[in-house]
Amino acid sequence: MRTSARQYSSTDAPNQRRCRVCVPVLVALVAGTATLSFLPGPAEAGIVPTVGLGTAANYSVLAASTVTNTNATVVGQSVGLSPGSAVVGFPPGVVLPPGIIDVASPTALQAQNDLTTAYNDAAIRGVEFTQTNPDLVGQTLIPGVYAATAKAPLGLSGQLVLDGQNNPNAVFIFQTDSTLITSSGSTIELINGASECNVFWQIGSSATLGTGSVFVGNILALTSITVQSAVVVHGRALAQTGAVTLDNDTFVQPSCIPTTVTTPPTTVPPTTTTAGSVPPPGSTDTTLAPGADTTAPGTGVSTTFFFTDITLPSTGNSATNATSGIAGLSLLAGLAAIVLVRRRRQV
Repeated sequence: MRTSARQYSSTDAPNQRRCRVCVPVLVALVAGTATLSFLPGPAEAGIVPTVGLGTAANYSVLAASTVTNTNATVVGQSVGLSPGSAVVGFPPGVVLPPGIIDVASPTALQAQNDLTTAYNDAAIRGVEFTQTNPDLVGQTLIPGVYAATAKAPLGLSGQLVLDGQNNPNAVFIFQTDSTLITSSGSTIELINGASECNVFWQIGSSATLGTGSVFVGNILALTSITVQSAVVVHGRALAQTGAVTLDNDTFVQPSCIPTTVTTPPTTVPPTTTTAGSVPPPGSTDTTLAPGADTTAPGTGVSTTFFFTDITLPSTGNSATNATSGIAGLSLLAGLAAIVLVRRRRQV
C-alpha cells in the first residue's frame, strides 16, 4: 500500500503542476480569441441611402414658372415645366432625343410632385459633417451628408473632389437653407467609385452656377436656378416653385456608373516587432520574422515563434485600436505559456 501510494504521488505531482500551468494558458487563449471575435469590422462612416427622384429623374431641367434659354444650350434629357407654360429659347436650345419639351402636362406635374418628395427627403437627413467654411473649395470629401454651420449658404470658388472610397453606393448630400453659388471656372471631380447620379444639392432658396464651371449632381432647389454661360452640368437643375435660366450650357445625363479615377494610395512602411517589444496600439503589422528569438518576460526561457501577418481590424477609433492591442497581447501570452509547458514536460 505504501509503495502504491508513493507511485501514485510521484506520477500525479507533475500532472498537477501541468494543470496549474494549463489553467492560465487556457484562460489567456480564450480571452484573446473572444476579444478578437467581438472586434467590430471596418466602419462605413458616411454611407447613406440615395435620394429617390421618381419621375423627376427623366428631366435635365424642371421648373415651375418659366424655363428661359439663350444661345445654343444642349440638354441631354427632357425639359419640363409645371404649372407654368412659358418655355423660351428652344431653339436655339436643343433637347436630345428621346428627351422632349414637356409643358403643363400630367407627367410634368407628377415630376414636380416627385421633386417635392425628393427635396423633403434630402432636407431631413441628419448632418454628418459640418463645414465651418461654407466654401467647399480645395476639399476631398467622403460620402455623407454635409452642411455649413446653421445650414448657411454654400459656395464653391475652385475645385471640389468627392471620393467614393471604392463604394459603388456612395452618396453625397449637401444641404443649405439658403443659396448655392459656384464661381466661374469652378469644378467638381469624382474619384474612387463616386457616381454622378448619387450627388444631391438640397437648396433652400436659389442656386447659381458660375460661367464656364463644371458642376456635378442633382440640384433640388426650392425656388429657382440660374446656369450662367458655358456651364457643363453632369446632373439636373430641378426647381420647385420658380424658374430655370440657361445660357449656352450643356447638360449631360448623370451617370450611375462608378468612376474609375483613383488617387495614389498612401504607403505606410511596415512596423517590425523586435524581441521583447510590444506592437503599438492600433498597429496592423504584428509580423515577427521567421525564426526570431523572443524571450518570455521574467522566465529566462528563449523560444522561437513563427508568426506571419496577423492583422487586427482597425476602424480608426482609438478605443477599438486599444482593444485590438489587448487581444494581440492575450494571444501572445497564451502561446508563450504553452511553450513553457512544453519545456517543463521535456525537463
